Amino acid sequence: MEKEKAMDERFSNRIEEGLESLARRIEKSQSALERGGLERQVGRLLERNSRAAGCYCISLSEGIYILRSNIHDWTEEELWKTYVQLSEAEAGFRIQKSELCIRPIWHHKQDRIKAHILICFLAYALWKTLEQWQSRAGLGDSPRTILTELSRIHSADIVLPLADGSKRELRLRCVVRPDREQARLLQHLGVTLPQRLRPPALAKM
Repeated sequence: MEKEKAMDERFSNRIEEGLESLARRIEKSQSALERGGLERQVGRLLERNSRAAGCYCISLSEGIYILRSNIHDWTEEELWKTYVQLSEAEAGFRIQKSELCIRPIWHHKQDRIKAHILICFLAYALWKTLEQWQSRAGLGDSPRTILTELSRIHSADIVLPLADGSKRELRLRCVVRPDREQARLLQHLGVTLPQRLRPPALAKM
């Protein structure tokens, strides 16, 4: 009996040590861990120490997110909306570097710094406008997919010689007709492409 009791205690200690190690990993993790992966780790731990597994009832419970503020007259909704603005600002910086490919540039002159900031602001404003536009059209919230699809729509110059013997040309810049998928996307967005980008103009050779 003493020998069996000692074996049970040894397996029980292994389970508790494994659970403590898993708890420390969860506590130190900088990002949320997948629940399914954690459950599989617990299952393997109990399987390796099955002799004492019946003594434990283990469950994973999700924690809560707490926001703390020194402003006491805000409602819970106002506090949450303000906090979300912070995450949106952080996402904006990521979009500048990844999606818009506008990384910080080491300018040394004040006017160049202001110009770069203005370009970044306008680019992000257009990006968010397209995102809301896309969301209202029921097309998700990833402007990159729309930009990639519409980037395949090009314009072409049609050049025709005039018949008056002046060696002048009539130049028409026309938009290529979109394919079926592009036309469907433009319809959802409520966009009508112009047939020409500028009025017909006469150009000299």
